[in-house]
Amino acid sequence: MSVDTTLHAYATVTGPTATFTTPDGTIEPLVASPTDDIRQVIVQRATAEAVRTGSAVELVTTGDRGAHHLIISADGTVAPGAASAAVAASADPPVIENPSQQGKEVNTEAPGHESPRSRRAPESLTRPSFIEPKTAPAKSSRWHAFFARLGVGPSPAAIERLENERVVAQQWAGCRTLAVANGKGGVGKTMTTAMLAAVFARYGGGNVLAWDNNDTRGTLGWRTEPGRYDSTIKDLLPAATELLAPSASVSDIARFVHHQSVDRYDVLRSNPELLAAHQRIAAADFDLLMRVAARYYRLVIFDSGNDESAERWLRMVDSSFQLVVPTLATPESAESAALLLDALRERDERSRQLAENAVVIVTEAEPNNRGADRIARGFEGHVRDVVRISFDPGLKSGPLRLDNLGPRTRDAWMRAAASAARGL
Repeated sequence: MSVDTTLHAYATVTGPTATFTTPDGTIEPLVASPTDDIRQVIVQRATAEAVRTGSAVELVTTGDRGAHHLIISADGTVAPGAASAAVAASADPPVIENPSQQGKEVNTEAPGHESPRSRRAPESLTRPSFIEPKTAPAKSSRWHAFFARLGVGPSPAAIERLENERVVAQQWAGCRTLAVANGKGGVGKTMTTAMLAAVFARYGGGNVLAWDNNDTRGTLGWRTEPGRYDSTIKDLLPAATELLAPSASVSDIARFVHHQSVDRYDVLRSNPELLAAHQRIAAADFDLLMRVAARYYRLVIFDSGNDESAERWLRMVDSSFQLVVPTLATPESAESAALLLDALRERDERSRQLAENAVVIVTEAEPNNRGADRIARGFEGHVRDVVRISFDPGLKSGPLRLDNLGPRTRDAWMRAAASAARGL
């Protein structure tokens, strides 16, 4: 006999507030800011429980919009639940006093008053809805129509790209976080962060933050476009409480980040001119900054430093939904990536899941790098996916912009972003 390992969480919604009951029975108050939806806050809290416990969580919400069920898997994926309305209306299962009532609807109205539910029309007379659900037309259908007029079908590459665009363009309930990490410097972390941020922002509608989470010489600001203000993460930290206030405006964050005018994402810079001792971020400060990021952005991509013992590095791992490990097609870079994955598997259960679900990106630093195939094959079977990025002069140096790349390279980054999105 199989045992149901799904955990259960409950929330009762009252306006912008809710009472949340965790799977272990702890009751927590939740409050939404004026710019947030309380239901998104609830889903975020339940998702955190699913990720923390490594088990699926059935979320039951009741309130002014009725009862709803969601199943949140351990990887953060959210799907509609199939539980009964009776369970949705109460945290406790219904009590059946008389066995003969099983399978029958019980009228709880006062004598002489017929329940509206008992006045339903016969099934044969139930009318269909005149309002059909509307979905965005799939781009692939337009492509099929175009190629059909030519008497040919779309290529497999075109179909794959359209599917990857669809995956990248999806939205999630609540902010998602993605960590780009490798303990060795010069392996493409900054490049990977910028390219993934560009793809997600260009195809998903903006609200993407690339965060230079680096104590020592973070160079994301050097390879991206400067904004109107010469601001870094050290300027944002003292303003965090103000930015979290109910009176804060969505545009207030613009004073502290650097908007990429073409690729449409924002950059939160570190200061590469300062020593690490002058810009360390403690765990509590990181958590405060993460609250700000989650308030203003739907997706945060961390460009990590090389110090895997730093508090901000460890909190980045603890706060991330998806791990992306970049490596150049060289033995030293690949070995560093493999050692990081090994260490995360041994750290704790959540880190192990991040490592098992990781996406490894193998980039050719030089044309015709013959070692790339061997390195890519070496990671296969040890992580969820491996993506190859061929050499492109637009990645070598200078500003990192999606439009500077050749079509083949852009398609490869689209493939990498879609793979990461599937883990979110």
